[in-house]
Amino acid sequence: MTKTALITGASSGIGYQTAKVLAEKGFQLIICGRRKERLAELQAALKPTPVHLLVFDVRNKQAVDEAVSSLPEDFKQIDLLVNNAGNAHGLSTIQDGDTDDWDNMIDLNVKGLLYLTRAITPQMVARKSGQIINVGSIAGKEVYANGNVYCATKHAVDALTRAMLIDLNPFGIKVGSINPGMVETEFSVVRFKGDEERAKKVYEGLQPLTPLDVANAIGYMATLPPHVNISDLTILPTAQAAATVVKRG
Repeated sequence: MTKTALITGASSGIGYQTAKVLAEKGFQLIICGRRKERLAELQAALKPTPVHLLVFDVRNKQAVDEAVSSLPEDFKQIDLLVNNAGNAHGLSTIQDGDTDDWDNMIDLNVKGLLYLTRAITPQMVARKSGQIINVGSIAGKEVYANGNVYCATKHAVDALTRAMLIDLNPFGIKVGSINPGMVETEFSVVRFKGDEERAKKVYEGLQPLTPLDVANAIGYMATLPPHVNISDLTILPTAQAAATVVKRG
């Protein structure tokens, strides 16, 4: 029986590449995001894999519930949930932080993950099978200057992953997180509010991870034997030793 994977934040970056990797591994896909055109482009690229699009904002609980409820019969059973949607907004000290940025990160990185998990786990519990992979960050393992609220949200993802693993253990459901270091995506462009020059400097003088590097690791986690679960995986470029320790040049 073909397994179904639901991926949030699939319109770009890690989510986009994860969809491609899982399609190659035989999953049918539910790809989610806010940018319908990007999702449609991905759907076309994934042919002949069966793909269903869900266009909604994970920060909106009602939209999440309605989207999951709307799934056609062939896509209702979700075997793998990849909670990938998330982002950083701004880089400032706590005393100078923008509270709108804080709300965006908390709503997207934490509450969005919770809304999707709450909408989908009951069916996994009923079947006593399934897997959840949360995309965290090295920022969930340590903190760095001006990263305060972003780091807090990713620490929350780390804590939630460990708590979910305990809660869902009686039902045989796999839960794990993948925590990337520096990955060259739209992440820094969003963090710096469209300043592409500033974003480029983040990766100057080193070879960061690519979205495909992370997607390949997710694909590995998703296709292990039933008795094997990777609960916590940190993936870094060779040039990076810690959040703020990198070898350039």
